[in-house]
Amino acid sequence: MKYACDGYNSLMDNAAQDPRVYLAVERTFLAWIRTGLGLMGVGFAVSRFGLFLRELSASATHLPAHTTGLSVWSGVSLVGLGVVVNISAVIRHFQLIHELNSGTWKAGRVSTGAVVLALVLAGIGIGMTVYLLLVP
Repeated sequence: MKYACDGYNSLMDNAAQDPRVYLAVERTFLAWIRTGLGLMGVGFAVSRFGLFLRELSASATHLPAHTTGLSVWSGVSLVGLGVVVNISAVIRHFQLIHELNSGTWKAGRVSTGAVVLALVLAGIGIGMTVYLLLVP
């Protein structure tokens, strides 16, 4: 007697042996690495832009520039977030490879890392919007 799940199990066995599945996992891993590097690059630019504005203001008025340091902390936070994204990408990549090799991988799972990152970046964006609206 043949069960419907037998076809699913053989499909999963074939998927674990298919190199396209591993290449897709590799592409996803590299996309997360690019995301982390992008966050670190933007964070560096944000923190250095505050320094640039401070130096520009000081050279124009010959007075010490007033600064809140918000750009430095924002930039450092974005760089730190990029590091967290890269570390979590490595961990998730190893988990996926292990799941594929052991046959425990399940299709259709929500990428919690992507959802969390999107929510964190949305929160940062809302915070920056409020700051830009309130500070003259």
